[in-house]
Amino acid sequence: MMGKFIRRKFIFGFALLVLSAFICFSSVNKSHNFAFADQHKVYLGGYAAGFTINTRGAEIIGLTEVITESGVVSPAKDAGVEKGDILLSIGEKQTNCFEDIEKALQVYKNSETVVKLKRNGEEIVKCITPRLDLTGKYKLGLFVRDKLNGIGTITYIDTNNDFMALGHPICTENERLIEITGGDLFTCSVFGVVKGERGKAGELRGMFLSDKSVGSITENKLVGIRGKINDNFNKKTLRLVEIGKGQVGNAKIVTTIDGANPQEYDIQIVKVDSNESKNRNFVIKVTDKNLLKISGGIVQGMSGSPILQNGKIIGAVTHVFINDPTRGYGIEIDKMLN
Repeated sequence: MMGKFIRRKFIFGFALLVLSAFICFSSVNKSHNFAFADQHKVYLGGYAAGFTINTRGAEIIGLTEVITESGVVSPAKDAGVEKGDILLSIGEKQTNCFEDIEKALQVYKNSETVVKLKRNGEEIVKCITPRLDLTGKYKLGLFVRDKLNGIGTITYIDTNNDFMALGHPICTENERLIEITGGDLFTCSVFGVVKGERGKAGELRGMFLSDKSVGSITENKLVGIRGKINDNFNKKTLRLVEIGKGQVGNAKIVTTIDGANPQEYDIQIVKVDSNESKNRNFVIKVTDKNLLKISGGIVQGMSGSPILQNGKIIGAVTHVFINDPTRGYGIEIDKMLN
């Protein structure tokens, strides 16, 4: 099934799939503890990778009408279902994808059915009666998004093969952290750049290069996407760098704006706030003339691009200023490691 993603074009940073990814600040999941305290070096990222992420539940992105022999009805809307709800189950059947919904409706058909939803972080239930449309299928009258597909930037791979990417979480349209059940990582290539302008963020565009996974995705966290690179992944071409602390002054970002090879570009760190509890520890400004010419500065898809200072990795790019694409935010590497 994964083969169908070959050469399919995606927007970096899940910009079209998750509209609020750049502004979501949900609670950190503290159910897992990782022993990164003794980690002194990591393999430098900055290269593009493709993601397919499986979500817990299916996000409702729209409500619609069902055309039946007796007229037009709106089962989900009439039951009080809202756009942005997460559909968790229909009756006793879990619904993590569109196929799950179709199978559940074949079981319950036109019987009144208890539907479990998550809204604003709380689980609620509604009673809905599916209706048979003119095509002979039972429908609830809703559009859903299940799997997330896109391309993002890897920040680092540690010596245990754990990787981090993006530097910020993937969220629903109403800015809630999306619960995931896993996913896969793929190699990809950048084929174009939409230049950023004042008031309108630019974006990187790319394509999956293969349907063979090079790693797995395990968590969607406040500090980014965490996962595991396959043991047979060749890290010989990657650069092993020390971990450092950032300060105001000259620095570089490592990112990919063409093909599959990351490059270094000059920036300045103009502000440091280590006490910021989320992912805006640095204010950065792009000064590299070549990058400014090509992209206008920071664009969607550079999220996760590592920041280097004095040859050490100190953090990653997380956000772009909409009114000034030459500026953006960054997160400290310590927060991603811990």
